[in-house]
Amino acid sequence: MPAETPTILATSGGFRWGGRTMFEVGPLTELALDLTGVTGRAPKVCFVPTACGDDARLTRDLYEMARVRGLEASHLQLFTMPNHDDIAAHLLDQDLIWVWGGSVAGLLAMWRLHGVDAAMRAAWEAGVVLTGVSAGSICWHVGGPTDSFGPDLRPIDNGLALLPYSNGVHYDAEEQRRPLLQRCVADGTLPDGFATDDGAGVLYRGTAFAGAYAEKPNAGAYAVRREGDRAVETPLEITRL
Repeated sequence: MPAETPTILATSGGFRWGGRTMFEVGPLTELALDLTGVTGRAPKVCFVPTACGDDARLTRDLYEMARVRGLEASHLQLFTMPNHDDIAAHLLDQDLIWVWGGSVAGLLAMWRLHGVDAAMRAAWEAGVVLTGVSAGSICWHVGGPTDSFGPDLRPIDNGLALLPYSNGVHYDAEEQRRPLLQRCVADGTLPDGFATDDGAGVLYRGTAFAGAYAEKPNAGAYAVRREGDRAVETPLEITRL
């Protein structure tokens, strides 16, 4: 059941620590599930843990989370070989694709090697809702600050660019991220964009900003735009989930 328009919910959250399981679905991911429009059956969700090297323990924990929530779960792995003969067909058959965090640089390299970049675009254009956390947020954009290369953050600018913006994640939680995003927007290394505190997400319909949401009481989201030779940060109105 495709969404009415191409839809992305890019987040710095979407899960919480569980009781009997490692993770539980958080309010931001519940919003993403609602955006699929699925009723009367279990939503089909594909987990994509590429950015964590397809860690087997993480994948197991995600399946446990899905079981508790009542989702029809699958996953896409690329190490040591893809687990689907036709990656594009599998992604097109989903209601929601949820991309986990980790190394966005590694994720993008592996996706391009295996054609996942084109498959993700096709799924997005077909109305499969895309969501993700951290690296799974930056990847949909032109780029943003990342720790993929080490503890001193660097900008990455070769994202999928389904969305023509920069993206800052963990904006309130990691001290290098806010100033680096602002510096990169100010000097033109990255385009204008959007940033999310931990527990916040930004919704796009097509390539247009469509709202900011938060699953934590004080989490915010921001527009960051270049004005002259500086970056101007504007808090966005937040819908609390």
